[in-house]
Amino acid sequence: MELTNIPHLSSSSSFFFSSCRSRRRTGKAVITALAAGSRCSADSACPEPIEQHNVDSLSVASGPANTQCYRRRGFAAVALLPFLLPHVDMASAADSYDGSIIQNGVRNVLTKVKAAGVLRLVFHDAGTFDISDKSGGMNGSIIYEADRPENAGLSKSLKILRKAKEGIDQVQQVSWADLIAVAGAEAVALCGGPEISIRLGRLDSSTADPTGKLPEETLDVVALKTSFGKKGFSTQEMVVLSGAHTIGGKGFGNPNAFDNAYFKVLLEKPRPTSSGMPIGLPTDWALTEDDECLRWIDIYAEDEDKFFADFRDAYTKLV
Repeated sequence: MELTNIPHLSSSSSFFFSSCRSRRRTGKAVITALAAGSRCSADSACPEPIEQHNVDSLSVASGPANTQCYRRRGFAAVALLPFLLPHVDMASAADSYDGSIIQNGVRNVLTKVKAAGVLRLVFHDAGTFDISDKSGGMNGSIIYEADRPENAGLSKSLKILRKAKEGIDQVQQVSWADLIAVAGAEAVALCGGPEISIRLGRLDSSTADPTGKLPEETLDVVALKTSFGKKGFSTQEMVVLSGAHTIGGKGFGNPNAFDNAYFKVLLEKPRPTSSGMPIGLPTDWALTEDDECLRWIDIYAEDEDKFFADFRDAYTKLV
């Protein structure tokens, strides 16, 4: 983790983990601003996570948090800043970390055709998370992992976001992890899916995550449940996140439309083909072999609004 990745240490700035899993900057900045809950590990008097409060819009929330732990952490961070980050301009550090700048930078380079690849970046960066030791997750390590077989083709999406990052960094620095999380949400919205608010403040890893952490495309449904469970996801969350395959070239309806066509096609047995090519991945069809998964497939095929609402929640947890 590199402290130099911190853009403006403002007054208080999220394919698999709980709301506290991302490594965040000290600061409270969000696209729809949410106070980042964090654990005060050095203070035995504050063993529980700080709850999320103070929802603003594209701004830094004002006023101290109502916990002694938060005040201690905030004071310590401010006191240490001159020693940890001597290059930081403390005047500019008081400015808000503006999430709209990241959004606009992504919109300048993103199209519907590019949306599926950008969304896939999110899953492959976050998908290394392991709940047993809290390793991996949404940390930007994908920039070191693009040459792995399971990440084939993602270098194109990274090139697209690199262009956005260059422009954004001229205004305020953004971590790869924050950029990818926001870009995935923008890809969903651009294709007609739900709008997703993203909490900002992730720090980038300086190394690649371990190999073998992503679910393989050949897993059966039992192995899939096990894999997602190790990342902190329920069967329902596994099914709704799989609905991301509704965009892209996997054959589930309009490749540029984020809708519930994925679930409708899964209910069409036997497995259909498109232009002589099988639709989807083996893991997509494995879901239809499990009664619990089928129940959720039926629900989302029938109710697109329910799919959108549940996908929004699962994506927020994912990043």
